[in-house]
Amino acid sequence: MRQANLFMMSAAMLLAACGGTKDAGKTDQVLIEKSDIKIEGKRMTPEALWAMGRIGGLAVSPDGKKIAYTVAYYSVPENKSNREVFVMNADGSDNRQITRTPYQENEVTWIKGGTKLVFLSNDNGSSQLYEMNPDGSGRKQLTNYDGDIEGYSISPDGKKLLFISQVKTKESTADKHPDLPKATGIIITDLMYKHWDEWVTTAPHPFVADFDGNGISNIVDILEGEPYESPMKPWGGIEQLAWNATSDKVAYTCRKKTGLEYAISTNSDIYVYDLNTKKTDNITEENKGYDTNPQYSPDGKYIAWQSMERDGYEADLNRLFIMNLETGEKRFVSKAFESNVDAFIWGNDAKTIYFTGVWHGETQIYSLDLTNDSVKAITSGMYDYEGVALFGDKLIAKRHSMSMGDEIYAVALDGSATQLTQENKHIYDQLEMGKVEGRWMKTTDGKDMLTWVIYPPQFDPNKKYPTLLFCEGGPQSPVSQFWSYRWNFQIMAANDYIIVAPNRRGLPGFGVEWNEQISGDYGGQCMKDYFTAIDEMAKESYVDKDRLGCVGASFGGFSVYWLAGHHDKRFKAFIAHDGIFNMEMQYLETEEKWFANWDMGGAYWEKQNPVAQRTFANSPHLFVDKWDTPILCIHGEKDFRILANQAMAAFDAAVMRGVPAELLIYPDENHWVLKPQNGVLWQRTFFEWLDKWLKSNKQ
Repeated sequence: MRQANLFMMSAAMLLAACGGTKDAGKTDQVLIEKSDIKIEGKRMTPEALWAMGRIGGLAVSPDGKKIAYTVAYYSVPENKSNREVFVMNADGSDNRQITRTPYQENEVTWIKGGTKLVFLSNDNGSSQLYEMNPDGSGRKQLTNYDGDIEGYSISPDGKKLLFISQVKTKESTADKHPDLPKATGIIITDLMYKHWDEWVTTAPHPFVADFDGNGISNIVDILEGEPYESPMKPWGGIEQLAWNATSDKVAYTCRKKTGLEYAISTNSDIYVYDLNTKKTDNITEENKGYDTNPQYSPDGKYIAWQSMERDGYEADLNRLFIMNLETGEKRFVSKAFESNVDAFIWGNDAKTIYFTGVWHGETQIYSLDLTNDSVKAITSGMYDYEGVALFGDKLIAKRHSMSMGDEIYAVALDGSATQLTQENKHIYDQLEMGKVEGRWMKTTDGKDMLTWVIYPPQFDPNKKYPTLLFCEGGPQSPVSQFWSYRWNFQIMAANDYIIVAPNRRGLPGFGVEWNEQISGDYGGQCMKDYFTAIDEMAKESYVDKDRLGCVGASFGGFSVYWLAGHHDKRFKAFIAHDGIFNMEMQYLETEEKWFANWDMGGAYWEKQNPVAQRTFANSPHLFVDKWDTPILCIHGEKDFRILANQAMAAFDAAVMRGVPAELLIYPDENHWVLKPQNGVLWQRTFFEWLDKWLKSNKQ
């Protein structure tokens, strides 16, 4: 259930925005441009959040003099978005928007020595490859493939195209009953019939084609006739496939399992497909956990990938491995970093790898010296970096914090960073942000826990403020310096709330032991950590301990439901989004059974399994008799990770208990809230509920 890296999530959100069908691209196209919003009162609002441009992928020209990148713009009235392409000089000057269309231009790449840009767009209804000049002129469609191209990579020699497209893997009802073409029933015979937010009828496959710069030919499905996924759903993209240096081999990530076998296992592997012999080799067969995201070294001598050791444990330490292609020797090279390698790139010398990873609530850029496997932090500060690329003798990356969304930075190897874009300066200039600080707190078992505290703008320590405990999801997703367009701490602070966001047990960035402690202990130490954070802050004179709220999503929603039955009247209001209410039902309802087996400790019918029995004995629904505090339950009906009936059951239980409750259901949203008007509704409902119970009796 742990969130995948941000690249994968961004790709999934982008695909949803593209529509994913040929008809979707043709209907109701509206040009959405950069917002000129005017904000009163210098406080963050939902409308201000949705007015912000969102920077996507970036690409550096071969000569290192230009940077191309994309920005998505959203319209609340239209309830839509579109994405545009920008090009700027390497120092950030002469920044120009080179597309202005109602379509979804994305995944920009330089080709032909930097004289052309290629990109994906849905001009004619399906996602296809296009070409244009670096000034936006000369736009030309290069492919007309019968299906959406969801990602692509051009071979190093420029002569071949690797791309991703969906193939049908299951017999449909209409296939079986051709006389019932309008029947909507789905016949299911095995597990993994649903995943994230879709009924599974197709799988993404990698295709290779000849590419002459004007189109593609001789298309080959690397997984032809096989029912497997590459890249892996729900978030995998082109980062899970890679060309070798000589353009004659493709490495790809694949879990060659289906049905029940797929549902209980994380055992994916790195396969290498030879374009000449058509043979495939598994180079990670001995490892039983996730193996993902291969990358060949620039000199062609090595391949690197990310690897988790244990099958079924999706939050295992994400390690970096390399293999010598001549000798076959494999090496775990990131041992010196006791946290996850989130994403990586090779240095030009093939002796260095740069990667991002979270440590102590910040995601920094690190260098790994392959001569001795030593790790050195390049960046520092209260930021998160992502999307790192080589940039001459520097790096380029996106950076965000709890006080600012993504902007592009040039990062020197001494760690100094230069901001290159100012995408949302016109909005930030109208806002006053609250102060963010980190506090280390002593937990009940004597450990040190980092807790982020976010204060309202114009904070006055002589006043008393309502205060919110934020419960993170995952359960192994870090409370780093993330910027969210839904769980945005600055909009909470702008509404005069103090936010307390602890890096409780189970979060990465504090060592393996801290991260792994939560598995099989959902109602245990992690809950004590929550109490430590809010109780410690409640000692402050400016925290009104009579106006405390508790909010969270996913595992954070589980936490809210659990705390509602154990908080000893600490809190006056709860909000749970997409949370687990009944653990027994969650075990059966969730699609990725490996997660339930590992984190819950097993099935609830395993009466002799003490870990599983402890987990299910801590199911929030068993403590409803102790609920006494107003609660808002939010859920999306397309959420197949945690089904919406969990929120409905929690709401029904509260009402039947006489506890004030409200239910916000989205028929068309998944585990996230992606549509603009739904996002604004979420924020309005969120604050209406909190204000009603935490402010109405004390102003």
